[in-house]
Amino acid sequence: MAYYFEQPSRTFGEYLLVPGYSSSACVPDAVSLKTPLVKYRKGQEECPITMNIPMVSAIMQSVSGAELAIALAKQGGVSFIYGSQSVESEAEMVRRVKSYKKGFVTSDSNLKPTATLADVLALKEKTGHSTVAVTEDGTAHGKLLGIVASRDYRISRMELTEQVAGFMTPLEKLVIAPDTTTLKEANDIIWANKINSLPLVDAEGKLKYMVFRKDYDSHKENVNELLDAGKSYVVGAGINTRDYAERVPALVAAGVDVVCIDSSEGFTEWQSRTIGWIRENYGDKVKVGAGNVVDREGFRFLAEAGADFVKIGIGGGSICITRETKGIGRGQATAVIEVAKARDEYYRETGVYVPICSDGGIVHDYHMTLALAMGADFVMLGRYFARFEESPTNKVRINGTTMKEYWGEGSNRARNWQRYDLGGASKLSFEEGVDSYVPYAGTLADGVNSTLYKVRSTMCNCGALSIPELQEKARLTVVSSTSIVEGGSHDVVLKNNGSNN
Repeated sequence: MAYYFEQPSRTFGEYLLVPGYSSSACVPDAVSLKTPLVKYRKGQEECPITMNIPMVSAIMQSVSGAELAIALAKQGGVSFIYGSQSVESEAEMVRRVKSYKKGFVTSDSNLKPTATLADVLALKEKTGHSTVAVTEDGTAHGKLLGIVASRDYRISRMELTEQVAGFMTPLEKLVIAPDTTTLKEANDIIWANKINSLPLVDAEGKLKYMVFRKDYDSHKENVNELLDAGKSYVVGAGINTRDYAERVPALVAAGVDVVCIDSSEGFTEWQSRTIGWIRENYGDKVKVGAGNVVDREGFRFLAEAGADFVKIGIGGGSICITRETKGIGRGQATAVIEVAKARDEYYRETGVYVPICSDGGIVHDYHMTLALAMGADFVMLGRYFARFEESPTNKVRINGTTMKEYWGEGSNRARNWQRYDLGGASKLSFEEGVDSYVPYAGTLADGVNSTLYKVRSTMCNCGALSIPELQEKARLTVVSSTSIVEGGSHDVVLKNNGSNN
């Protein structure tokens, strides 16, 4: 006989937080949103990767490209580059993120002195970088001859065929430093000489690294930015249960910090095989998230298989129609509550804390606070990030409103059949996602800062200054359908219709 759950399956919209006592210390600026990304022995060791904000971006074509990954890392979160692309292109996106922010940068914009202005412009278009190193052989580590920056040429007054040797700033006029220079010394030289970049060369005059003023300025502007030990931005990437033996090595070589199995349902042998292969070949050096699950059994299965974090949620995404097409899933709030209990139970038994991620079901900003209060360590967001300037999709005008395209990985447009892998043919038999639009919402930094201020403010209302404290002190109540109506504006005529997201 089939098993029936006694309680109904509930969503975040069916809950509210009941305020607790707030002391004078409970102000939003005092709230810490630091949270673990991967498993660790709580109380015995530091978490290998701790995020500064509890937000990661979804493993989706319409969400997580290199530009959004950089923008989110600047705010303290982690983006998971979408895996429904070739191994080479995904690895290249990871490399772009890892090379964007470093104290010592290996130059990716290099030309020979015989190159032309047209070559300079083409390289700038390709890399997005305006500083070009001119080396004897045109490589990143050739003998340095000069630098071409935007100030060195004017397109309107020069021929595109003019060689860079004629307009570059030559070596004798450059401020350079030995490759033994420390990062602090390099920054001091940059400031003392009022320059934007400092080439570091070895004893033979060969270029080793570049240090950029903008990297220093960026860190001062983005105090929460998430960096690895080498001062590069932290970035994740999606993998599947089919080509992991090829994809994982390429991503590791590109410098990825954490990978995550992208699947609509994680309680499968395919996921345990994938995690097992990673552990056999890399041990614990490669961090891997798994999912998605919606109950205790699913969490235990993936935790025991060796997952570094577990994602929760089936069918709750705004572009997901899995529940409609297949009739499986669970209300996101109910799923998070049960898996959080399983996570705590597993920690008491083993001493290993396996973070859990709530993926989907976020409609309003306050739903993120509810997810954290219910036990999630962080949330994965698709629609939320798809709205921003940095997402990889096009902006379009629909009925006078600026929108961005947004489609699901299970849609016919994405054709990510690996995400729904059940060991069958290499095709998408039916759609589990839709193709849609979302209202354009400006830059990621502005949106995230606004959202997280609301989260911090609500936490203060609960008397909590950290996520663990929120989970300890939170008091939640189920709301009736009429109290949901009561909670919004009602019985008035609105002058304008704004959104809280």
